[in-house]
Amino acid sequence: MPLVSFKPSAFSFLLNMEDITFFDKVYQVARLIPEGRVTSYGAIAAYLGTKGSSRMVGYAMQAAGRVEPPVPAHRVVNRQGLLTAKFHFGGNRMQEMLESEGVQVKDDQVQNFKNVYWDPTIELAL
Repeated sequence: MPLVSFKPSAFSFLLNMEDITFFDKVYQVARLIPEGRVTSYGAIAAYLGTKGSSRMVGYAMQAAGRVEPPVPAHRVVNRQGLLTAKFHFGGNRMQEMLESEGVQVKDDQVQNFKNVYWDPTIELAL
């Protein structure tokens, strides 16, 4: 999957911006988060040029369970590395999924957060 920029000047030739919803943009970015890494709702929102819409990114992640191809919503946490959406996964499923990828979690907090943090603005810069 090629890395894309959602900045209108770089992205408009790839896809008509009117044909893609905000949730779809969020899902495209989330699918690029590498296994064993996490990002935040705010980082995805900032990358998409909508810095104040981290809550909307959260709503997109909440709806991601019904999306194909699958979206690794478990890799999106709050800005402090807390598993604030874990109840959407049921029980400790979010933690288990992260730990199966090598991300350490203790008391709903990603350990070594700065080391496993994936910033799309940096990682996907063209």
